[in-house]
Amino acid sequence: MSEGSAFDKIKKAASGHKDKVEQGAEKVKDFAKEKTGGKYDEKIDQAGDSATDYITGEGGDSGQSGESGSGESGESRQR
Repeated sequence: MSEGSAFDKIKKAASGHKDKVEQGAEKVKDFAKEKTGGKYDEKIDQAGDSATDYITGEGGDSGQSGESGSGESGESRQR
């Protein structure tokens, strides 16, 4: 129950600051891309965009989870 409450608080706080959330996500994505040497740039972008949409309340749950599941399988096969 407390986890849901924490996510709700984050989403509520972020709702009026979409630009700040997007800036933070871009920094995290850039860091991850640097650390992986560009190998997973597309997957990092997808995950970052999904996280931003979730936090700002712009993404739908059904479409996001379907994409994420197929992306993880594809990534596993690449290794």
